[in-house]
Amino acid sequence: MLLLQNARIASEHSPELTEGDVLMVEGKIQDIGQGLAVPEGARVIDARGRILMPAMFDAHVHFRAPGFENKETITTGSEAAINGGVTGVVMMPNTRPAIDSAAVVAAVLDNAKLRSRIPVYTSGCVTKNREGKELAEIDGMRLHGVKMLTDDGDTTNDPAVLLRAMQYATEFGMFFASHCEVPELAGPRALNEGVMSYRLGIKGSPACAEEIIIDRDIRLARAAGAHIHIQHVSSKLGMETIRWWKSRGDVKVTAEVAPHHLLFTDEHIGDYDTNYKMNPPLRTQADCDALLEGLKEGVFDLIATDHAPHTPFEKAQDFISAPNGITGLETALVSLYHYFVRPEKFGWDLVVKRYSAEPRRLMGLSVPTIEVGQPAECLLFDTEAETTFTKEFMKSKSQNTPFIDQTLKGRVDLVILGAEILLER
Repeated sequence: MLLLQNARIASEHSPELTEGDVLMVEGKIQDIGQGLAVPEGARVIDARGRILMPAMFDAHVHFRAPGFENKETITTGSEAAINGGVTGVVMMPNTRPAIDSAAVVAAVLDNAKLRSRIPVYTSGCVTKNREGKELAEIDGMRLHGVKMLTDDGDTTNDPAVLLRAMQYATEFGMFFASHCEVPELAGPRALNEGVMSYRLGIKGSPACAEEIIIDRDIRLARAAGAHIHIQHVSSKLGMETIRWWKSRGDVKVTAEVAPHHLLFTDEHIGDYDTNYKMNPPLRTQADCDALLEGLKEGVFDLIATDHAPHTPFEKAQDFISAPNGITGLETALVSLYHYFVRPEKFGWDLVVKRYSAEPRRLMGLSVPTIEVGQPAECLLFDTEAETTFTKEFMKSKSQNTPFIDQTLKGRVDLVILGAEILLER
């Protein structure tokens, strides 16, 4: 039994915070009100000044299992999620072996049940081994609960194969998530084509490499009557393309944006800093500004980190050779507060809607709320405290993040899932 007193409660439905006490009994919210009496045996936490909100959910993470456990494991990845206030994730299938069959899905999910304190879901491949040639074992994966199909890490290159997959799997209620990239245009560089690429002497990846596939895959989804979800959009024109398709109303399209594409530009790469190397690459300030407007407008349905751990050795290579990706689970909520909520660029209602509620709706899951009778799945956030992202603080096996050793305003103080307190600072 837990009583949180004087909490400021955030909801997706209103920018205004309501203040009150929240009583949780046996994993459910039993009462909300002002000055609630303390039940016998209840633990009391004074939450005065802190924000109580539903816990976050990340629909795009790489936990590297099976095959790349030197970078991350389901245990370390899920503990990193908890450290950032996240109580559910969807893993991507670019593992070794790839998650492309019922057998691999079953093995991964069984492993997750043993090794994670939070629910872990997985996507499945569109094609066998993500090679873009033959359809993966789609129905077998569906029978194990897979809803999202993606060859993430690569685009499903053959549009005929993708169209056939869409026509087949849509009948089963599955949807498709697209990593949008023309490989012949993008190359392996993960650096935006522009002033910075010229300055660093590296051939850049033009934004059109992403934008062409955004449009292509939405058109395929429209032809198949499928639901298409566009992953980690990085460019202004990409956002505008999605906005246009949504305005037509004749295709089901959702989209996500990552915190790093809102926060950083190619200028941050500086002297070849590989912590800023990701795919799609960081682009310009004009792109960041447009993505922010798209998030506020609702062009982007959700925020997802694309949490992508790599070992220090890998990231210590030269910029072209180093792998793409940064971690994000532990830094997302604090950085969103520090850079956007605190300076009033958007409110807590947007954070709750886009990083808690909508990702769960995408996956067909129930959405936690701070309401009487609802399961307790929430976090307490201190807006006046600070978080320093040291290696000691981070729970991920890898710390390839631009935030390493930086201090930001805001701190996740408490994470609750059912009757269990997963994190308390």
